[in-house]
Amino acid sequence: MFNDIFLKACRHEDVPYTPVWYMRQAGRYQEEYRAVREKYSFFDISRNPDVCAKVTRLPVDKLGVDAAILFADIMTPLKARGLGVEIVEGVGPVIEHPVKSGKDLARLGELDPRSDVPYVLDTVNLLHQQLQVPLIGFAGAPFTLASYLVEGGPSKNYHRTKAFMYTQPGDWNVLMDYLSGLTVTYLKAQIEAGAQAVQVFDSWVGALGEEDYRTYIAPTMVKIFTELKNTGAVSIYFGAGAGHLLKEWAKLPADVLSIDWRTSLADARRQGADKALQGNLDPSLLLAPWSVLKERAKKILDESDGKNGFIFNLGHGVFPEVREQTLKALTDFVHDYSQNLKKLVQKNGK
Repeated sequence: MFNDIFLKACRHEDVPYTPVWYMRQAGRYQEEYRAVREKYSFFDISRNPDVCAKVTRLPVDKLGVDAAILFADIMTPLKARGLGVEIVEGVGPVIEHPVKSGKDLARLGELDPRSDVPYVLDTVNLLHQQLQVPLIGFAGAPFTLASYLVEGGPSKNYHRTKAFMYTQPGDWNVLMDYLSGLTVTYLKAQIEAGAQAVQVFDSWVGALGEEDYRTYIAPTMVKIFTELKNTGAVSIYFGAGAGHLLKEWAKLPADVLSIDWRTSLADARRQGADKALQGNLDPSLLLAPWSVLKERAKKILDESDGKNGFIFNLGHGVFPEVREQTLKALTDFVHDYSQNLKKLVQKNGK
């Protein structure tokens, strides 16, 4: 039977327990994944639908999570258009020729998913047939993609990206228009291939202040989520260290806002986030003693008060040092505890 509890929670519908999935839930902490990486590079996995589907399914089979997320990288569609980018182990995406102006993107041209990333669509279609839980497709948000393009790789302060934004507003608009069009096209193709939900990763947008976000980013994100709303798929927006932007996020036509551990569920609600929420365990707690981890997970679930519209996740991704057994135990705990909590709330409500 198909488990649609994740989708129901995203839509604020009644669910018997709080659904769970983890960002970066397929990765180097898994023995099976490490074995795959001995034979394939990161991008090679993405280009092989059978292997990519296997890697995507692993956390569902081993952890019992309520959703799968497509194994890929946010740079996949740009690389497919000819961008020189490599995933450097322990570093992240590194760009061969950083973007200096809007003209630098003209040579890439528009994304045609069927000809540029057929392997992604084949993987999604394959997983749609294989999975008994929803599949989450994803893409990078324009600001986060732009930060890699302009900086040439990961950054601690995003000085070059912000300078580009402030000093070259015309080029910045060209960059945002191109990347928003690419994001929408890429996500719509994943949805058409079988993804029931999509997450837009704006991992580094927390580097911006509220005014800059409102001026330089919000119009682009409104455009993206308005387009996605028309597909009928669930849409999720994630950013790390972005609690100060929640008032702006609350205005977006996204279905779910994904927050990190720096912002409590209560604080998010106070800032007007009345959509479904996802989060928000600090990933570092996965290395804590089980008693500590369990207590912190319990605190998050208690804060949700057994209400609908909450998905348990991390505030960022799983990292290699995490033990698979810890994630399995956490998944089971969240399922069991939240189910009892919901029963208690319903009983008291009656």
